[in-house]
Amino acid sequence: MRLSVQCYAGRKADERPLRFQLNDREYLVEEVVDQWHGPEHEFFKLRADDGKLYILRHQTSMLDGEWELVSFRETKPA
Repeated sequence: MRLSVQCYAGRKADERPLRFQLNDREYLVEEVVDQWHGPEHEFFKLRADDGKLYILRHQTSMLDGEWELVSFRETKPA
């Protein structure tokens, strides 16, 4: 699975994801639901334009660290 992430760069590079591409499909980030930090990674829980929730992990311990899809799930209609 190929993952490519485009981020907003404000005070720092890769501040938060704006869109990401899994294989050949692009997703727009509608909401950053949560964000947390680990010793070597930063995690983002996102709601994309397909209505699903995704958790992406960004390796921050290396310059130009890789992005990885940790999980995704469908949300139930309200």
